[in-house]
Amino acid sequence: MDAKPTTFAKPPSLKDETTSVIEPSPLRKLVLVASIAAGINFGWALQLSLLTPYVQLLGISHTMAPFIWLCGPISGLIVQPIVGYYSDHCKSRFGKRCPFIAAGAILVALAVFLISYAADLGHTFGDSLQKKSRPRAIAIFITGFWILDVSNNMLQGPCRALLADLSAGDQRKTSMSNALFSFFMAVGNVLGYAAGSYDGLHKIFPFTDTKACDKYCANLKSCFFISIVLLACVTIVALIYVKENIPSSSLTTQENKGSGENSGDDSVEESDGGLPCFGQMVGAFRELKRPMWILLLVTCLNWIAWFPFVLFNTDWMGKEVYGGTVGEGNAYNNGVHAGALGLMIQSVVLGVVSLGVNVLARGVGGVKRLWGIVNILLAICFALTVLITNMAEHTRRFPPNSTDPLPPVASVKASALALFAVLGIPLAITYSVPFALASIFSNSSGAGQGLSLGVLNVAICIPQIFVSFVSGPWDALFGGGNLPAFVVGAIAAAASGLLSIFMLPSPQPDTTKVKTMDGGLKQ
Repeated sequence: MDAKPTTFAKPPSLKDETTSVIEPSPLRKLVLVASIAAGINFGWALQLSLLTPYVQLLGISHTMAPFIWLCGPISGLIVQPIVGYYSDHCKSRFGKRCPFIAAGAILVALAVFLISYAADLGHTFGDSLQKKSRPRAIAIFITGFWILDVSNNMLQGPCRALLADLSAGDQRKTSMSNALFSFFMAVGNVLGYAAGSYDGLHKIFPFTDTKACDKYCANLKSCFFISIVLLACVTIVALIYVKENIPSSSLTTQENKGSGENSGDDSVEESDGGLPCFGQMVGAFRELKRPMWILLLVTCLNWIAWFPFVLFNTDWMGKEVYGGTVGEGNAYNNGVHAGALGLMIQSVVLGVVSLGVNVLARGVGGVKRLWGIVNILLAICFALTVLITNMAEHTRRFPPNSTDPLPPVASVKASALALFAVLGIPLAITYSVPFALASIFSNSSGAGQGLSLGVLNVAICIPQIFVSFVSGPWDALFGGGNLPAFVVGAIAAAASGLLSIFMLPSPQPDTTKVKTMDGGLKQ
């Protein structure tokens, strides 16, 4: 039978009791749920732009800093599948996804408090301000960092799953909702990086400047306070206004129970020991078709490319571009703030491109070709970091009787900021296309949307764990800079792009499917 455009049945009524299909939600609901990403990514932007320099100020070396970031992918690898599974099966009167979103927001507030006040609490518990390393502050910071990553996964996974639920299987709405999520991630990034690039924000909260917390630390506190307020506002509005759809799979389960049949979910829960979500995830992997396996491989290579730059972009600006040293002089801090400005510009581009993903895909012949093209662009950008670093080294200037270099010449700074801006294009595709394709490709796996996105998250987390383990020692092997990891990222991005163009299948068009009350399908 030829593929036809998707149509959706009307809601059940007294006049039409033969069908039961959930219609896609209106755009305004998708926008409200997607807006939670702005609150999430405001904090993520601060985390990515300011925390790597911050942990080095607490006494953690550049080589050891990547191990701190292991908590993100590890928590994503474990927490997101668990949360995805239980949000698929949650029977709370508040909905399936909403309780997890609310709990995640509360945990974010706790985590931000521990991170912001790590230096103060460490000093209270006995850290000496005269020593370079502050072990108690580091322990408190790591605890808060782990809680933050766990809570972000509790938020982000259910939010994307809720968007998939509200899209009700409509490919156009699924693509639109993921593009909106990417857009609001960009909004949060712009706000977060703008806050991080401004070093006078602590003046609004004068109580943040303490004996154990210098100007940089006080500014970090102030940024996180604003982050909590933004996340609380968008989350509360979304949870109050948006009522969750009852997915058709739930109707099917109830019908099967009523007729004495066993559903697939029940059999998995009965047969698997331990946490049933991992049993279902193993089952989902076993049932994956070739398109999904290729999607996971492309995603894996894509994140091997991205993660070194995500970890060390502001550190690269502070060390290689501005020529500074952590804790010495002003050059490094100036570079970090310039990097935050670059990330803000990148996020503006990310937001604009996110709204035009569908148009771009049609212009180049499909989403898989678009993803491949931007990954080749990503490889070129990472290779250019070597050129920009060499330009900075050859034009570096020093004031008389000082080892702290002057800011780089205008051409070097402009080149670095332009690089950040161009990287916003592949980032927009990375934040939207893989998740939309996963929702489409995984429909035949039998898992819910939460668990299906958890499968994709495995392909994101594993490369991050790999990069966190090897990037520090790898960089140290070549002298301790950031460029060796960036070069590996360029190679991985090129491989990801070629796989996407030549091996990743295009998604099939929707078919018209109407769920009948007796469990059958009409086309």
